[in-house]
Amino acid sequence: MALKVELKPGERFILGDSIITNDDQRTRLFIEGDAPILREKDILRLDDADTPCKKIYLMLQMMYLAPEPTQHHELYFQLVKDVMEAAPSTTPMLDNINNKILTGELYKALKETRKLIEYERELLQNVKTA
Repeated sequence: MALKVELKPGERFILGDSIITNDDQRTRLFIEGDAPILREKDILRLDDADTPCKKIYLMLQMMYLAPEPTQHHELYFQLVKDVMEAAPSTTPMLDNINNKILTGELYKALKETRKLIEYERELLQNVKTA
C-alpha cells in the first residue's frame, strides 16, 4: 500500500537522503517503497535541538534516515542514560522508545519521542514556576 503525502505550497520533506520541495500549489503524492520519509513538521534541525530530549529526537531522526542506524547508537544511549539520571520519571517513556528501536520501528520511536519532548517541556515549566 502506498503512503499518501499531501504537501502545502513550498512544503518540504525528506525522502531517503533527498530533500524534496513542493512548488507553489498543493500536491498529493503516493509513495511506494522502503525509503525513510520525514515531513517538514517532523524534522528537527541541529540548531533547534536545545534540550536533552530534543537531542534524543535528533539522534533518532539521524538513525531513521541513516542506511546504518547503529552508527548512532553509542551517542543515543549516552543521551538516554543522562536523561534517565537527571529525570528518572522519564524511564518508562524511554524504555518504550528503546523497545521500538530494538524492534526496528524507528518512525514509531520518533513519534514517541515527541511525547517525551512534551513531558520534558512540562518538567521544565514546573521548575520555572517553583
